[in-house]
Amino acid sequence: MEKRINILETEPEAKKAFYGLAGYIDKTALTKTHQELIKIRVSQINGCAFCIDMHTKEAMKHGETTQRIVLLNAWKEVNDLYTKEERVILALTEAVTLISQEGIPSDLYKEASETFDPNYLSQIIVAIIGINSWNRIAISGLFQPAE
Repeated sequence: MEKRINILETEPEAKKAFYGLAGYIDKTALTKTHQELIKIRVSQINGCAFCIDMHTKEAMKHGETTQRIVLLNAWKEVNDLYTKEERVILALTEAVTLISQEGIPSDLYKEASETFDPNYLSQIIVAIIGINSWNRIAISGLFQPAE
């Protein structure tokens, strides 16, 4: 495997900033379920094996089921497995992660703002941005899943 730079090792101030954002997200009102669904789905979209592995394990520690994790990349096809709130979060997760494709559709934003209060919605978006950043660090550095 090709050896690449590990930004977290070479840039301690950047590491501190990224961990600061992660610490903020952990202290928000976002449920662990919502946090882990966001982290796994973003990591699936971005193809970050390291993060998929880590966050799948974390989600299971917090009580997430294998079925919901395995079917997460097909959440739109499964009617009763995810709550209305989770479906809105997953749709928003995809829109923000793939923002260059069509932005955030107005109907999705309207649904999200009707489903969540402004603070919770803001926290969801920050969580999506945060894991997208972590994915880019891990993919750039070719981080490998833990054994």
